[in-house]
Amino acid sequence: MSSVSRDTPSLFLRNATGLVKGWSGFDAFGYSFLSVNLVTLGMFYSLAVFAFVPSGSVLSALLLSGVVMTFLCITYAGLIAVMPRAGGDYVWQTRILDGIPGAVLGAIVGALTAFLAAQAFGLSSGVAYVAGAVGLVAGALLGVKRGGIGFVLSATGWWFILALWAPIYGYILNIEFLQPLAALAKWTDGLTFFASQAGTFTVSLVTIVLASGAVALGMAGYARVQRWSIFIGLAALAVMFVLMLVSSQDTFHAAFDKAGQDLFGVPGAYNATIANATANDAFAAGGSPLDLGLGSGTWLLLPFMMFWILYPNWGATLYGEVRGAGDFKKVLRGMLGGLWVTIILAIVFVLLAAKTFGWDFFNAMNVNFIDYAYGYVTTAPALPIWGYPPLLVSFLIDNHVIQMIVVVIFGVWFLGWAGTLWLSSTRMIFAAAFDRVLPEWAARVSGRGVPWTALLLIMVPGVVVSYLYSYVTNFSKLTLDASLVIAVTFFGTSVAATILPWWKADLYNKSPIARYKLAGLPIIAISGAITTIFLGFVIFEWLSNNALYGIGTANTNSIIFLAALYGSAALLYVVARLYRRSQGIDLDAIHAEIPAE
Repeated sequence: MSSVSRDTPSLFLRNATGLVKGWSGFDAFGYSFLSVNLVTLGMFYSLAVFAFVPSGSVLSALLLSGVVMTFLCITYAGLIAVMPRAGGDYVWQTRILDGIPGAVLGAIVGALTAFLAAQAFGLSSGVAYVAGAVGLVAGALLGVKRGGIGFVLSATGWWFILALWAPIYGYILNIEFLQPLAALAKWTDGLTFFASQAGTFTVSLVTIVLASGAVALGMAGYARVQRWSIFIGLAALAVMFVLMLVSSQDTFHAAFDKAGQDLFGVPGAYNATIANATANDAFAAGGSPLDLGLGSGTWLLLPFMMFWILYPNWGATLYGEVRGAGDFKKVLRGMLGGLWVTIILAIVFVLLAAKTFGWDFFNAMNVNFIDYAYGYVTTAPALPIWGYPPLLVSFLIDNHVIQMIVVVIFGVWFLGWAGTLWLSSTRMIFAAAFDRVLPEWAARVSGRGVPWTALLLIMVPGVVVSYLYSYVTNFSKLTLDASLVIAVTFFGTSVAATILPWWKADLYNKSPIARYKLAGLPIIAISGAITTIFLGFVIFEWLSNNALYGIGTANTNSIIFLAALYGSAALLYVVARLYRRSQGIDLDAIHAEIPAE
């Protein structure tokens, strides 16, 4: 494989992307840090689920998550050093996964998708196996061609599934910002509205506007918002930790009871929360976050942790716009910084939560809200809102105005996070259009390097899926599919990294990472293999453990949803390939070249 040359500019839309290198190494670190956002994603979707696996070791799960994600960071930093281009996973997969590896990976994805979809529709086992065989052949044919399986995995992971993230981000804004403020203001009608279907949809639309606005600022403009969000957010978190450190559990117990009575008319809210969880058989008292171990429960916590900590590489599609992106160590430091600073803060938070809130109360508050919000129980929790940790800590200050100020200040964690919803996905769409797989207009950029049409291609599906999430019963139970699809995309990239030194030896040997070896083996292949094995384990658990994760083979809606996503991506690629062939454009030739910067 050769790099793009002056002799082949016509392969791509133009000689340069038109994107602007508007980020420094610190900006890339900040994006990684806010992508694995402790306050938004972490405190709800991962740290709030410990009660669902009471036998798991909290500290072990956090540390193990950090270790395995370190290998993910090494893998992605290595690939960025080889090809620091806009599009990330799309560029690497379409340039590396072809021939035998592409056919094998395509066969696996095609067979599983067809087989599980057949089962989800209630077809007989025999028909399901036939569907799987057809999917295997179709996937192999798609994958053997340059770009086929790479487009399917990256388009599904960075484009189609990002529509589901819009209402997820909106849900976070709702329960961590709007509902707490409405409760503190004693605005009963507002609290009722935000908890309704119409309220959920409205907040999702607001989130889409915020995320789109962040993208419209351009890389440099959004970087300024990101920096201030980090500085203010960390300062607020430090104050919160100090308050938790100097306060006793008895003090918090009394403060929570007072707030429960004052805001919601619930007497003895602290003990009522624990009793509520126990009555629903959703909670087992006891245990401690200090327990260490590597038993089965700890491993079952890891797929939950991945909903939050899977994303230190979330900026991988943006490194065509980061200065010095070809420096492996620089990129790796940024990703590892975002990962491990977050892990350390999470450990501190968990220990302080056990000390100040009480471990039984913390788990009971979380499991009550999650089970009721997602329809697993019908008994409403003692308090009608989630126990957002900054809100809980604010109860230690007996003043509703100050409590509201605390919630508002912590809102910067969401503000800095909002851009991560669309920013990365627009670059995948842009890269595919630059390669002529998607229409040329999807690769247009403004003077500030903003791909407006690519943004529209993710905004519109985001609105549609937000409506489904808000109004269609049980659609919100597909939430974990948002991580599953991305994990499959990362799995494909990890496979590409593992085979890169041998399958694309010329490309690898010319790259700056060729000198990094361990025991004579390329470090990118080692990290890629470890990441592939781990992600394979996580994906298997999500699909097979129906009792715990709820998106596997027993959830018909989940499997049909996944099949529709992957099937649509495959169909889109086949149509694009046929259409470009009719124009005399060879996508194989395009995917044999590294795109321009």
